[in-house]
Amino acid sequence: MKFNFTFLGQSVLRYETPLDIFSAINQVYEQNFNRLDSANKQLVGKIKDEHSLFYNGDDESKIKRHNHLPLNIKQWFMEIFKHYLEFNHIKDYKMHLNSIWVNEMKAHEYNPIHIHQGNLFTGLSSVMVLKLPNTYGVEYSAEQAPQNGRLQILGSSNGQFAKLDFQPPMNLRDFYVFPYDMRHCVYPFNGTNETRRTLAANCDVLYNPVINRGA
Repeated sequence: MKFNFTFLGQSVLRYETPLDIFSAINQVYEQNFNRLDSANKQLVGKIKDEHSLFYNGDDESKIKRHNHLPLNIKQWFMEIFKHYLEFNHIKDYKMHLNSIWVNEMKAHEYNPIHIHQGNLFTGLSSVMVLKLPNTYGVEYSAEQAPQNGRLQILGSSNGQFAKLDFQPPMNLRDFYVFPYDMRHCVYPFNGTNETRRTLAANCDVLYNPVINRGA
């Protein structure tokens, strides 16, 4: 399993999605696009095309339980989330894969700063890179620090030498995992008719924060 991590008071782990999982997700999304449930009502993104691949939470007026993903893909997500928890020395927990959806971002669309939740307020959220445009368009100023189309993850640490935020390099098959309560956003891009396709998966984690507070 290939991964590395960034520490912002909480850990952000980056994994490399296996090629077969990556290809299968794109194929399921593209082949089923016309019958996928819209995910817009549950999300804060200013994105027209947000579609759900999997939902196993409580039935609501906005969304009902459904599944378009084969078992091996769901199992892979659970293995990654389990590895994240073990890497961070979390013990005596229960996991529940809650929801998986795809954001197909076009020029000028964006995702404002937000956090995630499932049936619980404790859990893991994620971002997987499925497709990238060839260009994010002109940086109107400060070209040496490009921001167009970038994901920004905001940490909860403080102090003089603390790392407070993280803008990961976005490459195909990257899969970033971080806690529900880590704020994050995606900036808009311009100058192209191509899209930026990412997947998000939410996994509820039931655990005892007192037991898990120690070393």
